[in-house]
Amino acid sequence: MSGIHEFIGNEIKTNDVVLFMKGTPQFPQCGFSGQVVQILDYIGVEYKSVNVLADSEIRQGIKEYSNWPTIPQLYIKGEFVGGCDIVREMFQAGELQQHLQENGIAVRAAS
Repeated sequence: MSGIHEFIGNEIKTNDVVLFMKGTPQFPQCGFSGQVVQILDYIGVEYKSVNVLADSEIRQGIKEYSNWPTIPQLYIKGEFVGGCDIVREMFQAGELQQHLQENGIAVRAAS
């Protein structure tokens, strides 16, 4: 199992924004994953997605890694931000965009 934690840690360390989700950004396999994809796409941030449905070890491993029971999970600059509800609340308050910019990650200006 440690190999999975290494894989997860590496994904999180080598990509500024990582979304562990069910499905892919093009074809989300759950509504919550789809909502986070929509938010990230809307603010125009580049991110790496990891489909947890493709590998049961990753699906279980990410829950242990973050000590968070649900998918999706969003990481920014190696830090766990939260799941769908937290991301949506941060987005609606403008905090997600601010957090990204503070970490040097470009977001699309709000129109």
